[in-house]
Amino acid sequence: MNTVGETVLKLDDVTFRRGETKILHGIDLSIGRGEHWVLIGPNGAGKSTILSFASAQVFPTSGAVDILGQRMGRVELQALRRHIGHVNPRHPLRSSLSVREVVLTGLTGTIERPFRWEPSPNEVAKADDLIAEVGLSSRAVAGWKVLSQGERGRALVARALIADPQLLLFDEPTTGLDVAAREQLLETIDSLSVTSPELTTLLVTHHLEEIPQSTSHAMLISHGQLTASGDIAEVLTTDQVSAAFEHPIDVGFADGRFSARAIRERALAVG
Repeated sequence: MNTVGETVLKLDDVTFRRGETKILHGIDLSIGRGEHWVLIGPNGAGKSTILSFASAQVFPTSGAVDILGQRMGRVELQALRRHIGHVNPRHPLRSSLSVREVVLTGLTGTIERPFRWEPSPNEVAKADDLIAEVGLSSRAVAGWKVLSQGERGRALVARALIADPQLLLFDEPTTGLDVAAREQLLETIDSLSVTSPELTTLLVTHHLEEIPQSTSHAMLISHGQLTASGDIAEVLTTDQVSAAFEHPIDVGFADGRFSARAIRERALAVG
């Protein structure tokens, strides 16, 4: 699939209902090639639903979703998903595959290693290169069950990259990490803008402190509606973040990173 000069992800007046409940209301979104987006909003705002569209897992109730120039409903989804990487810290692996084996499952699109499947020497070499890229060479043969949560997160980044995706999704990737492990993972994500400059990324988080420095764009969602979208510096302002979370929040920015803290001395007037 060729995305040169094209929008990588486009949502056009998308709504989504679950039963009688309307989850998303008329979402319009356009993400271009090589851009790095963050999606922020409170719990229940609709972040996971937008990510499920981006991963070609869920169809909208109304409106159109185009991924890599292909419209959902007019393309074979399994073929489309092969061009989308997904880093989910809740990776449901039950066995103790090694880091190398976990990374190689990114080629088969499976959780466990397929029975009787053997990677080629070139595929193993590529896996090892990616393991080195995320700083896990010394842990390449370590089993999944003995890895720290941070090591698992970096292994999952390598797993997502081995299939050469054009769109890479991060679903709250720093969940459960201590500060050191979080910073290591964010450094790994930041490095993608150098090692894979044409790769488009979309990261979902609740916390401004967990936004990688390489992030170029942001969108805020509240009650199923995008309240702001565009250049990150124009979106993540005190007023707009406070409105999205319906709480007075002071947004800071220093050394390439955002921060947020509650404003206790004044009340937010919403609306």
